[in-house]
Amino acid sequence: MTATPPRLFDRDLMAWRLKQAAAEADFVTELAVNDLMDRLAPIKRRFEKALVMAPRAEGLPKTAATADGPISFETAATLAPGTARQVDPEALDLGATDYDLIVSLFDLSTVNDVPGFLVRLRQHLRPDGLLIAATLGGNSLTELRRAWLAADAETVGGAAPRIAPMIEVRDAGALLQRAGFALPVTDVETHRVRYADPIALMRELKSLGAANPLAERPKGLVTPNRLVAAARHYAEIAGDPDGRVGATLEIIWMSGWAPDESQQKPLAPGSAKASLRDVLGDKSD
Repeated sequence: MTATPPRLFDRDLMAWRLKQAAAEADFVTELAVNDLMDRLAPIKRRFEKALVMAPRAEGLPKTAATADGPISFETAATLAPGTARQVDPEALDLGATDYDLIVSLFDLSTVNDVPGFLVRLRQHLRPDGLLIAATLGGNSLTELRRAWLAADAETVGGAAPRIAPMIEVRDAGALLQRAGFALPVTDVETHRVRYADPIALMRELKSLGAANPLAERPKGLVTPNRLVAAARHYAEIAGDPDGRVGATLEIIWMSGWAPDESQQKPLAPGSAKASLRDVLGDKSD
């Protein structure tokens, strides 16, 4: 029997918030899409059947290109349908299992069962198909997390769950391997975004549908005293000399291939035809 993963996120609330959000691409999605184009461009492979998916459809690319030719994307949304078909990442059924490219932008930041979601993505790829996924990294909004911890300790003497758990880059490759992907590669892009003040940052998070998404979030409204305390601590932590404040945005990129016999395999131990000592020389003298 497979244990049911804990319910970290209130996905119904997240979907409702995204439907209330502005119906245009947000700057985080724009950053990720631009980076995706750069990552696809040097790949020497034609992708005939490709899908790009994200919590909402706004801003998803319809086309891209590799070094060997153009890509036409199908699109899917995993929370708010918008102009794309909606799919459930917790019980993923894409209607096909022969995609040679699947791109997932920030779905890993909204699903309760990350390993299961990665397994299901692999099952929808044909052998030697490529997965590219972007997710928010563990250092994202670290300033906001610290500010709210300090504000909660100051005003109520304890901490409340406010910031969603995020994947650490050191764990990303292991997650891909656990899901059965071959040749996993991970890296991270770090951005610093500036705001007029901490309240402006919180307003933008709300407008993006990204306010506290946790199932175990505090149910009451934030009191003015606690909000003022959080803003004060934020300015102390991440304030700039000009009075503005900074926020860290970390995007982890993960890629892996559905296993196939044609892929490179590591050499078996003892199969090398040359000694490392012969190559480097004897350094024992």
